[in-house]
This record gives sequence, C-alpha cells and structure tokens, in this order.
Amino acid sequence: MTERQPHLREVGAGPAVICLHSNASHGGQWRALMARLATRHRVLAPDAWGSGSSPEWPSDRTISLTDEVAFLEPVFARAGEPFDLVGHSYGAAVALIAAMQRPQRVRSLVLYEPTLFSLIEADGPTPNEADGIRHAVAAAAAALDAGDRPLAAKCFIDYWMGAGAWDATPPERQPAISNATVNVRRWAHALMTEPTPLSALASLDIPVLLMTGGRTTTSALGVAKRLLRVLPQVEHRTFDKLGHMGPITHPEPVNEAIEAFLRRTELPRPGAETA
Repeated sequence: MTERQPHLREVGAGPAVICLHSNASHGGQWRALMARLATRHRVLAPDAWGSGSSPEWPSDRTISLTDEVAFLEPVFARAGEPFDLVGHSYGAAVALIAAMQRPQRVRSLVLYEPTLFSLIEADGPTPNEADGIRHAVAAAAAALDAGDRPLAAKCFIDYWMGAGAWDATPPERQPAISNATVNVRRWAHALMTEPTPLSALASLDIPVLLMTGGRTTTSALGVAKRLLRVLPQVEHRTFDKLGHMGPITHPEPVNEAIEAFLRRTELPRPGAETA
C-alpha cells in the first residue's frame, strides 16, 4: 500500500515552526504568519487528514488525536529537532497531544483555543461547558444524514462564529467548507474521547502561549481555564474583541503575538554572543 503523506507548505530558513490548522480549514490559513516568520524560521504548514490537498481518512465517524499526530510524523521528521508547534482549535488540540507524545522534540507550544473537550467531559456528565458544541455537532450530523451539507456547515460555523456567520461567508468559499464539514462526527469523537487526562498535561514543562478570544464560546473557555491550571510554563493572552476564529478573521494581532512569543523564547543562535 502506498504510504499516504500530508500535503505541506514550507517557507523560510532557520529553526522550524510547524503550524496546525483548525477544522474546515487547511494549512493555507497560516499564509500571513508564514510570511511574517520566514526571515527567522523555516515554517511548515501541513494539511490534516481529509483537509486541503491531503488524503481522506477512511472513516467519517471515528479518528483519534493520536491518529492525527501519527499522520504528521513525516512533517515532524522534516522539521528536525527541536521545533515549535503552533495550533488553532482542533490543530491546537493535536499540537498538545503531539507535545505530550514527543516531549523531547517540541521546544514550545503556541495554542489558540485548543478544543480538547475531553478535559471538560472528564469533570462530569452533561450538562457541562461542552453542551454548546455537542448540540452543534448533533445538528450538523442530522443535516448530513438528511443530505444537506450546506446546513451542516451553517450549524458548525454559526456555533463558532455567531448567528449569521455562514450566510455572510462569501459564496465562493462555501462549497469547500460544506465538503469539509462532512467530517464533523469524527472531529467530535477525537476531541470528546481523547484519553489524556488533565493531570498528565502538568508534565508538559515547556514554554506555552495560550491565547483566547474575549468573544469566544463557553466550550473553548472551559478547556482553556483547565489548561491554565496545570501547564507549568503557560503565558495567557486574551484578545478582547476576537472570537474563536481570531487567527483567521483577525490574523494581524494574533500573528504579532505569536512572533513576539517565539522571539522571547527562541534558542540562542550558533555564533551569537553570550554574556
């Protein structure tokens, strides 16, 4: 069987930074950040399973975050060691698990609202802070079962971006998002059932920038507040006017914060003067 590889964008030179995208998106969401970092870093932005130009995962119902991490292994190998990981939403959840599984390879983490809803689920059954996303997924899944992909996309996008967001999406962009949303069940399965406990994340003793939007969802904030309790070297940055999709809707302030964090935490360059 031919080994399936992630589609990859790559620019720049220097210490490697790998950028992982959100659901219903692809690595191209990081184009502006890649251009910004390319003078100091080699930036790699892969497409996840079933996203962009990467191959489809063989099931639309089940996948694990470990499966997502394993798919990215060729990207990690290409980056060399150590590398920085940047992730948004689902991509940020994948980044967390990658760092847990490969602690010697990940130098730092930049996370914009990781959607690791299993951390909420572990605290008790519904009703809980994950109810909003649970209901959105159920509505999207029902629309898919009825053969209405645009309605499924509307349920998903309006949950994350607010009522009316789907209708305001440019028509030329809607088909690709609708087609991606067919995977909503598998995304939810991976995020809701991830077995890594919150207590284990306390061992992730690397610099972490955790970013949240002031206009985001209860579910996203529920994950963030749990991570802030346990990550040993976490720095929290809130963007009061942004929502969950801040890295896409307002990339400039988010990318500026990412670049500043990487500059503060980067390794000394070979030949650089030291005190």
